Amino acid sequence: MASKYSKATEEKVHEEMHEMKEGKLKSGRSGKKVIDPKQAIAIALSEARKEGKKVPAKKSAAKKSTTKK
Repeated sequence: MASKYSKATEEKVHEEMHEMKEGKLKSGRSGKKVIDPKQAIAIALSEARKEGKKVPAKKSAAKKSTTKK
């Protein structure tokens, strides 16, 4: 079974989690300290995606189905 993430991506997530635990990881625009592990993972995946590493595409928002009358 193929892995969803490359080894480099997994290392990137590990590095970002370590930074978060040390209190060094900052949010992009606001510059606030990141304290949520899910946010740290999202930042790592976003950076890995920008670097061209193997990462699944972002999930798109669910679309509403409209019925025509």
